[in-house]
Amino acid sequence: MPASKPRAVVLLSGGMDSCVCAALAVRDHAAAALHVSYGQRTENRERQSFLAICERLKIKDKLLLRSEAFRAIGGSALTDEKIAVPVSDPSNHSSGHEIPVTYVPFRNAHFLAAAVSWAEVLGAKKIYIGAVEQDSSGYPDCRPEYYEAFNRVIKLGTKEGHIKVVTPLIAMRKAEIIRLGLELGAPFDLTWSCYSQQDCACGVCDSCVLRLRAFAAAGMKDPIPYTTKQ
Repeated sequence: MPASKPRAVVLLSGGMDSCVCAALAVRDHAAAALHVSYGQRTENRERQSFLAICERLKIKDKLLLRSEAFRAIGGSALTDEKIAVPVSDPSNHSSGHEIPVTYVPFRNAHFLAAAVSWAEVLGAKKIYIGAVEQDSSGYPDCRPEYYEAFNRVIKLGTKEGHIKVVTPLIAMRKAEIIRLGLELGAPFDLTWSCYSQQDCACGVCDSCVLRLRAFAAAGMKDPIPYTTKQ
């Protein structure tokens, strides 16, 4: 009999990057998927994508968590209805130096902490997260240095210190991620990236613009519906 695959936890938001990460995790590991709802505008749609992707990729072990912290803390357009989601300029290919209002303060640390806890219980040695530094919105918790530091914390703060966060997409361009996803059979048709809408993607928020630009660069049509004609 073939040896069983080692366990891994994948943080799966339901977006394009995390979907490709999940496909990678499934290829090489017995993957368990973690999804966190945190009061974001599109949380119901993202949860729907998470469940659909897990079904398509045959991920049986799923954990859905809910955090009330971010909505209570506020400070982000994704969790505070009083802060508008900005419209992105599709012709501007620079992410700029200012961190946008869609940044959720220190969000990934919360997600990773839960993933590490679950990994300890499952005996998983790897945690996959679809962080991307290139072609991104410039969030500080998507930088390689952040994950290097977090791995030091895990080594010091866990029972055996053997768990490691891996970021296989972090240095890739979005178009490269799409091409990799197509090779892996990642179900892009089930993903959701829009910051503001849950039925048809708006096409004008930063996340939609980055996604559409990436599909165009990869020579592919984005399979999800948009409010505006693409």
